[in-house]
Amino acid sequence: MTAPFEATIEFARVQDQADKLSSFKNHFHFPVHNGKPVIYFCGNSLGLQPKTVSEAIDVELQSWREIAVGGYFKGANPWLYYQEYLKASLAKMVGALENEVTVMNALTVNLHLLMLSFYKPKDKRTKIIMEAGAFPSDQYAVETLVKHHDLNPDEHIIELFPKDGKKTLETTDILSTIEANKDSLAMVLLGGINYYTGQFFDIPAITKATHNIGAIAAFDLAHVVGNIPLQLHDWNVDFAVWCSYKYLNAGPGAVGGVFVHEKHATNKDTPRLAGWWGNEEKERFKMEKGFIPKQNASGWNISTSQVFNSTALKASLAIFDEAGIETIRKKSIELTGYLEFLLNRLTNLDFEIITPSNPQERGAQLSLFFKEKGKQIHQAMLDNGIIVDYREPGVIRVAPAPLYCSFEDVYRFYEILTTIH
Repeated sequence: MTAPFEATIEFARVQDQADKLSSFKNHFHFPVHNGKPVIYFCGNSLGLQPKTVSEAIDVELQSWREIAVGGYFKGANPWLYYQEYLKASLAKMVGALENEVTVMNALTVNLHLLMLSFYKPKDKRTKIIMEAGAFPSDQYAVETLVKHHDLNPDEHIIELFPKDGKKTLETTDILSTIEANKDSLAMVLLGGINYYTGQFFDIPAITKATHNIGAIAAFDLAHVVGNIPLQLHDWNVDFAVWCSYKYLNAGPGAVGGVFVHEKHATNKDTPRLAGWWGNEEKERFKMEKGFIPKQNASGWNISTSQVFNSTALKASLAIFDEAGIETIRKKSIELTGYLEFLLNRLTNLDFEIITPSNPQERGAQLSLFFKEKGKQIHQAMLDNGIIVDYREPGVIRVAPAPLYCSFEDVYRFYEILTTIH
C-alpha cells in the first residue's frame, strides 16, 4: 500500500477497488444478521463455506448413488486416490515437495501419530520444549505422550514463558532455551502461530537451532496454513500438522494435513503406526502380511481416504490456486495493518493489542486483550453483526481473512466499535 492509512470509508473503498482479490468475496457464503451479511472476522476459528462446495459434494454423492463401490475406481474423482488430488495445492502453499504432504484424520490424531514416530526418548534426551499456554489439544497430546513413555511431564516438558510484563515470546529466548537444554532435548514442538496471542514464530531459526543440538523440530500449523506462505522443505522442518477448517475453509471436521520432510518420508524404516492405506499401492490388494510403507508422506495414511471430509477442501484449494498464497499474504499484511491503524484510534474502549506489531511476526489475526468487560464487549460485537471470538482470559480475536474480507469490512468494524462502551 503506497498511501498512508486514512480513517474514512472513502479510503477503504479506494483500496477495495485496487484490490486484486476483491472479487473473491463473491466465492463465499456469509451468514446474515438483521438482513445484512455479517462482518466475518472469525476465519481463524472456522472459515466460510465456498459456494462451490455444494456442487463438489453432489459430484461425490452422484458417484456413490450411481456406481456405489465402483466409485473407488471410476467416477469423476476415483476415491482410491482422493488424497492425491490435494497434494499439489498444499505442497505449493506450505513450500513442500508433493511427496512430503498428505491428508488424513484430524489435527490432534495426526499430532499423536507423528509424535509417536519422532519422539524417541533415550538416555538423557527425553525433554520436549513447547510454548506455555499452547492450544489445549497440543498440551494434552504432549503430556500424554510423555506419560506413554513412563516419564513425568513436570520433569520432561519445558514450557516457554514470555518475560515479565510481556504477552509474547522473544525468538532469542526460544533459541537460548534450546541451547541451554542441548544435552537433554529430544523435540521442539511449537504452534507456528500461537492461537491466543497471534504471534508467528520464526520457524527457520527455531528449526536450525533445534537441529544444531540434534533434536527434532516440529510444528502445529493450524493457524498458519492458508494464512502465511511457508517453506517447510527448505527450512528442513522434520514434521508438521495442521487442520483445514480455519483459513483453508474446508468446513467443520474437515480432513487434517501432514508434512513429513523427504529425508524421513522416503525412508521406509522411519517408525510409524501402520494401516492399509499407507501400504505400497502395488502390494495393497495382495492382502498379505507385512507392512511395506509408501516412500512418501502418504506412508502415514492409515485408513481409507475420507472422501466427504476432503471434498470441501478440494473445492477451497481451487480458490487458493487461483488467488495465489503470496497475493493473499500481501493483502493480509495491508488489511491487518489497516485494522491495527484504526484500532489504535479508538478512545472509548480500554484494550491492548497483544499481537506483535511487526507484520512478519503475525498473520491475519490481532488479539485484543481487555482487562475488564471483555465478554460484554464481545457480546456487543455479536449483537452488531460482527463475528469474532473470545478466549479466556480477556482476549477477543479479530481475524479479517483476506480471501473474503475487505477494507470496507475493516472500516465498518471500526465504525461500530466507536459506538460500544
